[in-house]
Parts: sequence; C-alpha cells; structure tokens
Amino acid sequence: MINYNGKLVEQSAQMIENNRGFLFGDAVFETLKVSNNTLLFLEDHYLRLMAAMRICRMEIPMNFTMEFLEEQVASLMAKVSFSNARVRITVFRIGSGFYTPDSNNVEFVITAQSLSSSKYQVFSEPYEVELFKDFHLTKQLLSTIKTNNKMIHSLAGIFAKENEYSNCLLINEEKNIVEAIQSNLFMKIGNKLVTPPISDGCQNGIMRKQIIKLLQKNEMVIIEEKSISPFDLQKADELFLTNVVSGIQPITKYRKKKYVTDFATQLVEILNQSIN
Repeated sequence: MINYNGKLVEQSAQMIENNRGFLFGDAVFETLKVSNNTLLFLEDHYLRLMAAMRICRMEIPMNFTMEFLEEQVASLMAKVSFSNARVRITVFRIGSGFYTPDSNNVEFVITAQSLSSSKYQVFSEPYEVELFKDFHLTKQLLSTIKTNNKMIHSLAGIFAKENEYSNCLLINEEKNIVEAIQSNLFMKIGNKLVTPPISDGCQNGIMRKQIIKLLQKNEMVIIEEKSISPFDLQKADELFLTNVVSGIQPITKYRKKKYVTDFATQLVEILNQSIN
C-alpha cells in the first residue's frame, strides 16, 4: 500500500510510465521519522523539500503546503496502522522529453516502513568504518540536497558490505571527508565538536541541524563547521553519525583507531528529551 499522488493504491503503472525519477533520477526526496503519530521536525523537512524542488526547477503545485503533506502522510499511516515509522516522500518530474523535460510538473509518492520504537536508541555494538575512495562527491549545491541520483552512495554501500564494514565515509575532490553513506559526520576532539561544512558537499541534514541547535547553548562544547581530512580522524576522541531515522550512531573503529562513545550516548538522551 502506498500513497501515490494523494491516492492510496496497491500499485500503479504510472510509477514507471512518464516517471522521470525512475527514468533519469529526476526526483528529490525527504526521509522523515514518525514518532507516536507525530512527524518529527516537519517544518525543517518541508522547507528543505521546497528548496530542493526550486533548485531542480520543478513546478511546485499550489496545494503543496506543509499541512497538505502532513495530511497525506497521516492518511497513509492510518491505513497501514503504524504509529512509528520511517516515511519517504519522493517528488518526481513527470512526462517524457528524454533528457530535456517537456514539462516541469510533478507528482509524488509516499512510502512507510514500521519502526519498533518511538525513541532514538543507544547503539552499543561495534561499528567500524572505512574510506570509500573509488568515486568522489563534488563541492556543489546539488550534492547538498536529496536527489534520486545516489549511485556513489550505493557503490559505497556495496563496498562496505563486501569488506564487512558497518559504513563508509565519502570524500570530495579535495580528499576531505564529506559524510557517510546515509548520515552526516561529527568528530569530537577535546571540547570541540567538528562537522564538515555544507560547502564541502555534504547533505544539509535535518538531524545535523538539530544536533547543532541543541549544543549551541552548551558551554562545555564548541561547535565548528570546518573541513575534516582523513588524518584528523586519527586525532579524534569520538566519531558519530547523525540521521533523522536512526538518530545518533557512534563509530567505534576506523582502521587501527578505536573510539569511546560516551558523548554520543549522552547526546541520545538529550535528543530524546528535546523531542518529548
């Protein structure tokens, strides 16, 4: 069961025909978390989605309001009887025109996967990462939004799976670390918490934004947005990843370096308190 362009359907041939997201990756998306039937950080997600559609020169329908999208998600959640879920809203350009679109009109599809808990969890299992160096992300505006063109991230996932890593860190053309496959990266050195700047090509992550906002008033931590080189990882006390669905994932090992997870564990508790 999916919500396809405002209609609950079992399946639709239109998802393939004239779907430029499927044909050319001509689509943008948002992944949200529903906690106890509430869409978390809805306004931030909505504004990022609108910005992505404008950057991609998509026509934004008049009814495409934040309230409309909230209603569409709610109708799907009620139909599938989920109270906690991972929800993806994909907006794609429709029509043919081959590489050059013959229109900028859009349709959308919403999918939901059930989650077992409404709260963000503390992850204590080993989590080893490695650099993915086969292909580089670029320092440009398109790299910062969520489009259906995620080939580099997919290949990094395959590399991680084949080599038994939990995740991979992606680099840009200047060989600085940008992000992980599906997450933003934070590095703690002493009382400094460093994350790559958006200008390096990382995703403008919603959870990244929430973490920065939560800690800006914390006098015990200094937040810096600056480039991170692979050599910096060896100096770090902690590394962790942020993602709006999983929350905060501590990294326990990178090559020969092992990390503690104390700060990340505390941060999960602060995040849950802020949501409640």
